Amino acid sequence: MIKRAFITGVGGQDGSYLAEYLLSLGYEVHGIIRRNSTPEHQQSRLDEIRDKINIYYGDLLDQSNIERLLSEIQPDEIYNLAAQSHVRISYDIPQFTSQVNSLGVLNILDAYRRVCPNAKFYQASSSEMFGSSVDPDGYQRETTHMNPVSPYGCSKVFGYNIVRNYRNAYNLHANNGILFNHESPRRGSNFVTNKVVKAAVMISLGLSDKLELGNMDSYRDWGHSKDYVKAMHLILQQDKPVDLVVATGESRSVRDMCEYVFSKLNLNYKDYVVQNDKFLRPEELPYLKGDSSKIRSLGWKPEYSFETMMDEMIDYWLNIYKK
Repeated sequence: MIKRAFITGVGGQDGSYLAEYLLSLGYEVHGIIRRNSTPEHQQSRLDEIRDKINIYYGDLLDQSNIERLLSEIQPDEIYNLAAQSHVRISYDIPQFTSQVNSLGVLNILDAYRRVCPNAKFYQASSSEMFGSSVDPDGYQRETTHMNPVSPYGCSKVFGYNIVRNYRNAYNLHANNGILFNHESPRRGSNFVTNKVVKAAVMISLGLSDKLELGNMDSYRDWGHSKDYVKAMHLILQQDKPVDLVVATGESRSVRDMCEYVFSKLNLNYKDYVVQNDKFLRPEELPYLKGDSSKIRSLGWKPEYSFETMMDEMIDYWLNIYKK
């Protein structure tokens, strides 16, 4: 029997990789995207599989539409990846961030409970929920206290907890994947990884002369989205619902990343990178590093290293600009 998957945010970085992965496993894939006025770019990440999946317009704030779609599709697995996902921008639009990332999760959970309670549910939780909390050994894990330091992080804590509440209250197979930072060529270029790579490539080709960044000394645990969507699927294959950290276990600073990317292009980042205060967060999060030993015990491990991920992103932008 062919399994059906329903993905919110299917047009995003994770959604598109997840759709491709599920198709490779023989799934029937359904997903929603939000309607906007520039549809030319809204589904670009799905170009290669557009005729193989079913796409609908939808929004987590419109529960009646979500309920109707779930009723029609009757999915076996639900992946809630839709969110306002930019941490710095969550300070500019805190109410909207909270509505989508908190009430939006509640909306789809309630629709799931009413319409297809035998399905398995995945919630895209975030390492930003830990905020400034770090265990004595320098890692963050499933038991680490959550102390978020941004509207985004706060909204994700609500989503995480309401999933656990609905799991226990209504006996649902509702799961949280606590994913640390994950990137790819499909990452939006207003996120720091692709921002750095894109700018460095432009500088190397004489198309730009500087890169403005915020905090250069914030440390993150960066993995590849293609690896992390496999972890999402693995989480839903467990007999009992779980909350699991997905991370590489290695942490690097934005400065380290700049040094690596620029050096790969035979440049010195110090000649081109300048700090601009407008890119600083009102409350900075200096450090994230995840302990993913629990999901690794289930057979997951990343195939990409930090270096191979960044190399892939560099090659992507070189190909774009050389054309």
